[in-house]
Amino acid sequence: MSEFYKQLLENNKKWVASKLELDKEYFSKLSKGQSPPVLWIGCADSRVPANEIIGANPGEVFVHRNIANMVVHSDMNMLSVLDYAVNALKVKHIIVCGHYGCGGVKAAMGNDSIGLIDNWVRHIKDVYRFHKDELDAIEDEKERFDKFVEFNVIEQVFDLAKSSIVQSAWRKHQELSVHGWVYELSKGLVKDLNVNFGNNSELDKVYQLNI
Repeated sequence: MSEFYKQLLENNKKWVASKLELDKEYFSKLSKGQSPPVLWIGCADSRVPANEIIGANPGEVFVHRNIANMVVHSDMNMLSVLDYAVNALKVKHIIVCGHYGCGGVKAAMGNDSIGLIDNWVRHIKDVYRFHKDELDAIEDEKERFDKFVEFNVIEQVFDLAKSSIVQSAWRKHQELSVHGWVYELSKGLVKDLNVNFGNNSELDKVYQLNI
């Protein structure tokens, strides 16, 4: 085994010891169940760890991650996580968090074939199509890239709000809000895009389901 692999196991032992030093019952209490108030839908990028970014402890954030933090209505993995989080765990907040410099979003700006991920990137290309005029009007490439990242998050928040799972929860007057954030790797700070939906939000009638 490589030294790096062995070090990961040693790191785990040190982490356990540090937690037990503060609270001998830490893991026994954690094993009794979870009731996280937040579902985090984020990018799979290794530099964007959900708990650390917001200073949350284990048990406080239910997490789903994929390339470019997408909410795709045919993705049974995402839908299963969403359904469990909303209907079983009764989370109160769903946060879609993208990040500047996202490789998936960057790939959607070009036409190079990357492999299997090409099929996933097509969903992100649809976001560009929705906002093509505004994005094409931005001459600076980095500024256009950053804006595309933001638009991508905003569209995923809308897709969440339109989902039957979220709308059913709202119809039952369940306390649930969805939010869009972007994380800036170079500063470590989260930007709130001020796109928020809750029980009383007004969506276009075409998206409202009679559940």
